[in-house]
Amino acid sequence: MTTTASPVRSHPSRRLTTAGRRRIAIVLTLVGLILGAMFAGAPVLWMLFSSFKANPEIFAYPPTLLTENSSLAPYLAILTDARQLRFFLNSYVVSLAVAGLTLLVAVHAAYAFSRYDFPGKSIINIAVISVQAVPPITLLIPYFGLVVALGLYNTYPGLILTYMVFTLPYAIIMMTGYFNTLPRELDEAARVDGTSSFGALWRILIPIAVPGMVSVGMYTFMIAWNEYLFALTLTRTDDMRTVPIGIQLLMGQHSYDWNQMMAMSVLGSLPVILLFIFFQRFFIGGMTSGSVKS
Repeated sequence: MTTTASPVRSHPSRRLTTAGRRRIAIVLTLVGLILGAMFAGAPVLWMLFSSFKANPEIFAYPPTLLTENSSLAPYLAILTDARQLRFFLNSYVVSLAVAGLTLLVAVHAAYAFSRYDFPGKSIINIAVISVQAVPPITLLIPYFGLVVALGLYNTYPGLILTYMVFTLPYAIIMMTGYFNTLPRELDEAARVDGTSSFGALWRILIPIAVPGMVSVGMYTFMIAWNEYLFALTLTRTDDMRTVPIGIQLLMGQHSYDWNQMMAMSVLGSLPVILLFIFFQRFFIGGMTSGSVKS
């Protein structure tokens, strides 16, 4: 009489243990994400709610989000002060100019790096990457001397050209990577039809490269908008100061206007937040496409 061995089956408790481990891992991951979001969001919420309070209420204990005296007075104080509005105007002028000029130069440089081989190409590539790797603070004193010598101290061109030195390397690297993902046959076909290389760039490649250009433009705008050290060093008068300097100037010798500082910080954050909300699709697409191939 022969016996047949029953098939080996996994023990139910083992299956439950595996499923339980997965559930625990998911729960721990969610808890970690929630804690991280709270840690990152708590200062922002504190800044937002503090911008509606009176100065003595900001550090009251126990802390409260809003009080009976909460109002829009700090925002009205900022928005009705010509001096503060000038800071915002300066930031917009400098940041938009830096973003636009950086894109204009970076697109042409990236097109040359992506589509042509020329003498010294590798050396220039190394130089571009090297500039990106240099800490900006190490160049503060040399740039101050250079800007003063050129007569650009306390002017828009002085700030714009200085910021472009730090935004251009990243923009060229990103746009080169983005152009590398676009088929060469596109501009080659345009040149066969009689279009020049310049025309192929502007008529064929740039309309396709909008996501990459948006991501680079947003990055350069944020760098120029948030920059503090060079804006403080290369400007002298209030009519050339930018928003980060304006926030610092609200710190008096004997007292700080905390609520106005918070209100100005909220107003200063809005342009970047709105840019990301409206151009989020292009920004993410440009960042991922530019990182696929270099």
